[in-house]
Amino acid sequence: MNNIVILPILLPLIVGVVLLLFAKNLKVQRVISGVTAFALLGLSLYIAHIVYYDGIHTLALGNWQAPFGIVLVADLLAALMVILTSIVGLACLFFAFQTLSEERQKGYFYPFYFFLLTGVNGAFLTGDLFNLFVFFEVMLISSYILIVHGGTKYQLRESLKYVLINIFASGLFIVGVAYIYGVTGTLNMADLSVKVAELEQQGILNVIAILFLIVFGMKGALFPLYFWLPKSYYGPPAAIAALFGGLLTKVGIYAIFRTFTLIFYHDPGFTHNIILFLAGATMFFGVLGAVSQFDFKRILSFHIISQVGYMVMGLGIFTPLAIAGAIYYIAHHIIVKAALFLFAGATQKVTGTTDLKKMGGLLKTHPYLGWLFFIAAISLAGIPPLSGFFSKFALLLAGIQEGRYFIVVVALVVGLLTLFSMMKIFIYAFWGEQKLTDEEAKKRPVGKLLLPIAPLVLLSIALGLAAEPIFQFSLVVAEQILDPSIYINSVLNKE
Repeated sequence: MNNIVILPILLPLIVGVVLLLFAKNLKVQRVISGVTAFALLGLSLYIAHIVYYDGIHTLALGNWQAPFGIVLVADLLAALMVILTSIVGLACLFFAFQTLSEERQKGYFYPFYFFLLTGVNGAFLTGDLFNLFVFFEVMLISSYILIVHGGTKYQLRESLKYVLINIFASGLFIVGVAYIYGVTGTLNMADLSVKVAELEQQGILNVIAILFLIVFGMKGALFPLYFWLPKSYYGPPAAIAALFGGLLTKVGIYAIFRTFTLIFYHDPGFTHNIILFLAGATMFFGVLGAVSQFDFKRILSFHIISQVGYMVMGLGIFTPLAIAGAIYYIAHHIIVKAALFLFAGATQKVTGTTDLKKMGGLLKTHPYLGWLFFIAAISLAGIPPLSGFFSKFALLLAGIQEGRYFIVVVALVVGLLTLFSMMKIFIYAFWGEQKLTDEEAKKRPVGKLLLPIAPLVLLSIALGLAAEPIFQFSLVVAEQILDPSIYINSVLNKE
């Protein structure tokens, strides 16, 4: 049964290779891609089911047991992230079917799409620090191809910054891996947790912890390392921007959560207070960027940054309630952010622009598009009874309980500014003066484009209406990752 753990990595990898053979046959590529995306979703749900009821599942590749061999680990956090990856991957794929030009699709879009999902799922499921680096690189190399895919001169220029910053971060990652191996003699995460707990050199561990925080902070767009993100995510087509906005930064955030709950929890008074400060700064400066923009996609790009701050806020507070709120928030944000980028793509398809000042009146010509966007927008801002409210409420409550009043105030202010900026999109693009004639509007229907978006919006509503069971599940996940012995015993087969 444990062999199933490798399938979310193996399936998209094999399919990506197969799709290379059909690069010019779009019909075959679409059929294979669509079937695979549904299969990945079903597989991820089944893995989460067995992990929830039977406990953590591990797989020692080549039958080389940890800590000497490569091990894959599916705990509740990893299983949840694989489910979210499958959901967003499915929605963005079907949006790409309708919006990407044939030239782009024939340019090896589908193979690298699945290679990227291979890297993302591998990063979530690996139990080894070096292989985390390997899967990061698989994901990033694929993203390099997708981000410049059929791109304009502007897109290529901004993508170069994305490539360079990630190459630099990868170099630092290798330095960190070498450093921690030199200190502990192991790279298996469970074994690292054991070895780090036995070390007395707190100063060296703090240096290594901050080095990894810088690496993952670059990839996750934490303050002050987020400067590459807004323009990089503005250029690609909506389907690719939605995939990146929903998933890629969350891989960096996942890595921070995994390492700072399993390995670097030796001195939370130092490391996690730094994380809390970075959370506040990331939230505040990210939302200021969003408020200052008048472009649909640029506002959403800056909101990726500000919302990342809420996620690491939970880790900085470092209590079960805060971690549960952060996990809930990650699930909410991945779904809603992907939906909002797809809304930007659908709106651009109708108006031909993402400049808010050139839009207007879409609520009259495309009411379903407008009201579905409104639901997703207020969910991102944290308005009840949607998913954004309950996840933020848990984080704020945890902050108050721990006396972290400053970060609570920052989070509330950022929430109000988020609502302001999202309503700016709604007022300018949907509520304002009608710019399209009725005849032009009829020639630009969006019904088919809403098919992959609407399930994401409905899922956000469901995450809010089912807040109690969702939060209870988040608490179970939080308690599991805050008790490293559960992970260690499962991987190292300790009693």
